[in-house]
Amino acid sequence: MTPQSDVVLIRQARPEDASVAGDICYRAFSTINAAHSFPCDFPAPEAAVGLLQMLFAHPAFYCVVAEAGGRVVGSNCLDERSAIRGLGPITVEPGAQNRGTGRMLMQAVLDRARERQAAGVRLLQAGFHMRSMSLYASLGFDIREPIVCLQGKTRDRAVAGCSVRRAQSADADTCNSLARRVHGYDRAQELADAVQHGTAAVVERGGRITGYATNLAFFGHGVAESNQDLEALMVSVESFGGPGLLLPSRNSELFQWALSQGLKLVQPLTLMTLGLYNEPKGAWFPSILM
Repeated sequence: MTPQSDVVLIRQARPEDASVAGDICYRAFSTINAAHSFPCDFPAPEAAVGLLQMLFAHPAFYCVVAEAGGRVVGSNCLDERSAIRGLGPITVEPGAQNRGTGRMLMQAVLDRARERQAAGVRLLQAGFHMRSMSLYASLGFDIREPIVCLQGKTRDRAVAGCSVRRAQSADADTCNSLARRVHGYDRAQELADAVQHGTAAVVERGGRITGYATNLAFFGHGVAESNQDLEALMVSVESFGGPGLLLPSRNSELFQWALSQGLKLVQPLTLMTLGLYNEPKGAWFPSILM
């Protein structure tokens, strides 16, 4: 008979779970990253707790926790703000890993996506973490894009012909149209949240909006007509929030420009998707939630 303490149950997360789940999230990332000589994605446990407090309370996120022996041992979240759902962060207590808990947490949110008839699901996977890549691939995810996380301050502080300003609600239609042109769908609610929180920016060239970013940070995404527009967004800040800004490294022109500007490579990641995927048509960078 399986001991009661080994039985894993999955349930929807509650706000009061965030403290324990956030501490697990920090220790899980810290442990695996340190084992591969990479910095943790979170500077301290409080940052991970704060993130999960926000996600667990947000009405457009579906979050679950795993319980064993009556205590939380892991969590996972699904961003439901767009037609293509964003998955993560998924973490399991370091001492409780390799027992199938991660697969159960993944299956719970994928079942939710299917029930809600989501067109697809996206995630970003730490490129050095072979176990997670194997798990996601076994669940049907396809590898789409190599991603790099970059941090630092660009040497240039402006891009000729471009101006950057804070995004306003009135910019939404233009920005969402641009997102549909690049990815085939918009991320209107994410953009609205970012405008409300004051983190969104637009770049203008030739008197019109040619790109936007919800944040120049780990949790922000951006789309633009050209690399020039993304460069203008990147030089507009002193540094990138969190571990850094994420770029598709197959965009060699932009990646090489970033390195020439003195930005440093923090870690490699892999974009993986399940369901609908449109090859991007334009310049873009993903959020860690893609």
